[in-house]
Amino acid sequence: MNVNKPLIAHLCLLCSGMFWGLMSPLGKEAMLHGIDGIDLVSFRVLGGAVLFWITSFFVEREHIPVRDIVRLAGAGLLALVFNQCSFTIGLSITSPSNASIMATSTPIFAMILSFLILHEPITVRKAGGVALGCIGACIIILTSASSGDSRVGNIWGDLLCVSAQLSFALYLSLFKPLISKYSLITVNKWMFTWGTVLIWPFSVGHVMDIDFASVPASAWWETAYVVVFGTYLGYICMTVGQKILRPTVVSVYNYVQPVVAVSVSLMLGLAVFKGVQALAAALVFVGVWLVIRSKSRRDMESGKAK
Repeated sequence: MNVNKPLIAHLCLLCSGMFWGLMSPLGKEAMLHGIDGIDLVSFRVLGGAVLFWITSFFVEREHIPVRDIVRLAGAGLLALVFNQCSFTIGLSITSPSNASIMATSTPIFAMILSFLILHEPITVRKAGGVALGCIGACIIILTSASSGDSRVGNIWGDLLCVSAQLSFALYLSLFKPLISKYSLITVNKWMFTWGTVLIWPFSVGHVMDIDFASVPASAWWETAYVVVFGTYLGYICMTVGQKILRPTVVSVYNYVQPVVAVSVSLMLGLAVFKGVQALAAALVFVGVWLVIRSKSRRDMESGKAK
């Protein structure tokens, strides 16, 4: 049977973008009907841990030393605890459209951290990309601060969503060699386990206080979507695409998420998208594109070698 791997990779990236794009408005809807930010992120990490552990029994088992399992606690702290708590709580108080736009900014933070930690060179294109991205993010935040309408945005929610991307970029910069050693299932199995261990002792009382009888069935279905599609399947699809396609191709799918999130949020009445926000989003997108298109140190050195 001839399997078209590039086609499968493109479909996986499209699915991950759509899964994450729908996660913002559906998660917001759940949080408007009895499931708040702390509850949602608690269900997310626990559900992810359960699903990745179940999956691990059906794939080839990998040996992972205890020291690496312990190191994955640090990765889980940045990639799940700080990242998901900041994003989910930020989403609970800002608009889904703003949250999804901010979610595309990870490459900008990754570039800045690569310069500070790995001493990657900053080219004119990279600097321009960072400047445009930062200007766009500032416009969105300032628009939220002056609007007084959560459907437009909330400055604290926007800042939390930005900090979530900074946390994830820091995770990539510090733990990339470690997570590259093992499969997606192994890495996420342990990271979500650590995320559960680190979050649930502080959130279990909050979760137990949910008035379960008053939460509508739709909110539970939306929560299940966030866990299964926005977390488990989204991570798997993105990784499959990244393994087959070039980073520049993968980067194009970064913009599926905000397009889906903004469209669905407007249809559900969860967001009001102004012209200035569209301009700001365009600046963020162009900035991210310039950063991703810039050459890394390895590319520049290989070019000189030729």
